[in-house]
Formats: sequence, C-alpha cells, structure tokens
Amino acid sequence: MPKPDLPGTDADALIDAVIDREGRYVNHPADRGGPTCWGITEAVARAQGYAGAMRDLPRADAASIYRRLYWLRPAFDKIALRAPKIAAELFDTGVNMGTGTAAGFLQRALNALNRAARDYPDIAVDRDIGPRTLAALDGFLKARGKSGETVLLRAMEALQGERYIALAERRPSQEAFLYGWLANRIGPG
Repeated sequence: MPKPDLPGTDADALIDAVIDREGRYVNHPADRGGPTCWGITEAVARAQGYAGAMRDLPRADAASIYRRLYWLRPAFDKIALRAPKIAAELFDTGVNMGTGTAAGFLQRALNALNRAARDYPDIAVDRDIGPRTLAALDGFLKARGKSGETVLLRAMEALQGERYIALAERRPSQEAFLYGWLANRIGPG
C-alpha cells in the first residue's frame, strides 16, 4: 500500500526494487564508490550515522537512507503526484548517478520539449526540483497529455544512456559496469 506521502507511487516498492537489484555487500575494485551494501556507499552510510561494518548494514537502514536522501530530500515525491513514471526514473537515476544529475536530466528534457517556450518558459538547469521545475512539468503534461510522460521518460533515459557511454569512454575501468547499467537502468525494468 502506498505511503501517505506518495499518492500514485509506492516508494517502498521502488526502494525494495533498488535494494534487490543492488544486492548485499560489494567491494568491486573498479567501483570508485568503494564498499557498498544494498547499494549504499560507505561514505553515505557513515554520513547518515551508521558506524558498523558495511557488510552488516541492515536492509531497513538502507531503505530509510533511500527514502530520506533519494526520495524526499530531492522532492521526487512531489514529482510522483504529477507523473509517477518520471518520479520512479528520477529515483532510480538519482541512486545510480546522484539526485542532482537526475533532476538536471528532467530539467534539460523539459526545456528541450517546450516548443521554444510556447508551452511553458525555460527553466534553469540548477539540478534542484523547485517551484519552477514543478510548474514546467505541469505545463508539459497539460500541453502533451498523459502520453507526454512516456516521451519525457525516453528523453531522460537518452541523456542517462549518453552519460554512461561517455563515462566508459573517459574511464575504461568503467566499461566493467556499462553493460549492466544499460541493461538494468535504461528502458523497461
């Protein structure tokens, strides 16, 4: 059942899916994030007050971190009220690339899809979901209807895919992750 702060989107289901996909403890030598458990990096866990061994991070602690840092803090819950598929994509991208990067993809896509500001004004790509980004999303959905959500999602995923490929091109060690990123982070899950 959706949480009261998440009408239309079950954040618990999104969080569970990310935790299941990320898995338990991993310390891959090419992963610049270092040791992770449930997809939570050691740096994030420590910043959130976890002091134990990373391999022992409780799943419930990881879920709480995801809700606070990757759903509520970046205001993806507010996006969920308008466009649940976009909110789910923002959450997943935010976990993998950072919430600011995810928000920037949304802002860039909204600017590119506003038909030269005829549907709604351009917004700053400040990587922060605020009133102007929400108003632009509302304007987009009003102009394009429910099918617009799918097109916006594709635009955001195109930006994400390009970033993965560019990362692998710049840092060959990241090629170890490219196939998985494209298989698991782009398109229908």
